[in-house]
Amino acid sequence: MTKTMTVIGAAAITLGSMAAHAQNQLDKIKQHGVIKVGIVVDFPPYGITNEANQPDGYDADVAKMLAKHLGVKLELVPVTGPNRIPYLLTDKTDLLVASLAITPERVKQVQFSNPYSAASMVLLGPEQTKIKTPEDFISYRIGVPRASTTDIGVMKVAPKGTNIRRFDDDATALQAMIVGQVDAVGTSSVIAGDVDKRYPGKYQIKYTINEQLMGITMQYERPELLMAVNQFIKINVENGEFNKLFEKWIKTPLPQSVVVASAK
Repeated sequence: MTKTMTVIGAAAITLGSMAAHAQNQLDKIKQHGVIKVGIVVDFPPYGITNEANQPDGYDADVAKMLAKHLGVKLELVPVTGPNRIPYLLTDKTDLLVASLAITPERVKQVQFSNPYSAASMVLLGPEQTKIKTPEDFISYRIGVPRASTTDIGVMKVAPKGTNIRRFDDDATALQAMIVGQVDAVGTSSVIAGDVDKRYPGKYQIKYTINEQLMGITMQYERPELLMAVNQFIKINVENGEFNKLFEKWIKTPLPQSVVVASAK
C-alpha cells in the first residue's frame, strides 16, 4: 500500500467516524432519555424565572414541547447571553432554545434550525430623548447587553464616535437607563412593551433597528437532530401551537416571517 493510499484510508476512517458521531447524536439523546436545553431567564417574556424559581416563558414552553415531541425528559439549563454558545460547544447543553438570533457571525460557530420565534430590535429611551435616525445616536449614551445581537446591531448603524456602554444583560442595561447612567438602551420590542407596562408613558421606542429571527441552536454535524427539530417546528407552526404560545406570552400573533421560514 502506498503512502498516499494510507493517508486516504486514514482520512476515510476519520470522516466515517465523524459521520457516525453526527448520525448518532439524536439516538444518544433518546437512549439517555434526557435532553439538556439551555434557556435564558433574563429576557421576558421569552425567558423568565417563575414564582417557583424555575425557568419559564415562551422559550421554556417550546423546550417542553420539543422534549415531548422527542419522547425524552427535559433538563432546563439556565444560561446567560454571553455564555449561551460556550455552554453549547462544550456539551453542557444539547440544544439552545434561548432567544438566539440567527446572524452570519453566529452561523460560523453553531447550527440553527428554521426560525421558531422573532423579535424587533429597538432603541428605548425617555420621552425627552430625541432619536429619529442613526445620526442622532451620537448625542446620547446608549446602553446594550454585551456581545448580544443588540450590541452588534447598534454597532452596525451607529456613527463613529457614538458612546456605547456595555452591560452584562438586558436587565442591567435597562436599570442603567432607569437610574440615568445611559440615555437609551438597545433591546427587543417585547422588553420595551414590558417596560411600558411597568412605567406607563415614561419610556418610548425611539428607533427600530431590525427584526431578528431566532432559531433553536445546536453544534454542527448533527444532521438527524437538525431534521427532527425542523420537523417539530414545522408541525407546531402549521397546527397553530406556536401561535398559541406566542399569543400567551408575547400577546401578538406569531410573526409571519416565522410562518414563511418554517414552511421550507
